[in-house]
Amino acid sequence: MTQRFDCSDPSARRAGIDAAVAALGQGRLVVLPTDTVYGVGADAFDPKAVAGLLAAKGRGRHKPSPVLVGSRDALDGLVEDLPEKAGELIEAFWPGGLTLVLRHRPSLSWDLGETGGTVAVRMPDHPLALDLLAAAGPMAVSSANLTDRPSPEDCDAALGMLGDSVAVYLDGGRTAGPVSSSIVDLTGDAPVLVREGVLSAAELAKVVPDLIVP
Repeated sequence: MTQRFDCSDPSARRAGIDAAVAALGQGRLVVLPTDTVYGVGADAFDPKAVAGLLAAKGRGRHKPSPVLVGSRDALDGLVEDLPEKAGELIEAFWPGGLTLVLRHRPSLSWDLGETGGTVAVRMPDHPLALDLLAAAGPMAVSSANLTDRPSPEDCDAALGMLGDSVAVYLDGGRTAGPVSSSIVDLTGDAPVLVREGVLSAAELAKVVPDLIVP
């Protein structure tokens, strides 16, 4: 049965986070607000749950799910060698609208899709999302919309598209807006801007002057 929690109420917020953690542990999906739009998430280390996330969105494995973390320290278990430039970008822009593409530890028992040994990871700047991530650990999270539909900025829109394919909806009110995070690929010799979003190329280049902008 699908549950929805109005997280503007402190007691409902606590109950919602507990219900979301329980659902994630059972391999089910959770909708949560981020600092950009609402996302739908699964336990990043549960391949069946991640496959269910992609199926709920109508999305193929060729578009693997990003991973959200609740702290900088959470990266240590995901990434073997963090490039120096990644550390500089994290210091400047996390939590916030910056996704970093990094090489993940080969030993990780996850399947996010066709990643080629990389992971797109971000720490969102939203208190509800951070509290859930602190309780649940890293989550595979993608925008809570059906493929080719607008990304939802409120819980109602997410519920209207994903319905009972999601176990728990955490309603944190309206999010900041549809502009996506910026994506920087740090798997090569120089950082590459994959997508310009809430952070401009100029802002990013102040931290990593050798940023390649295709």
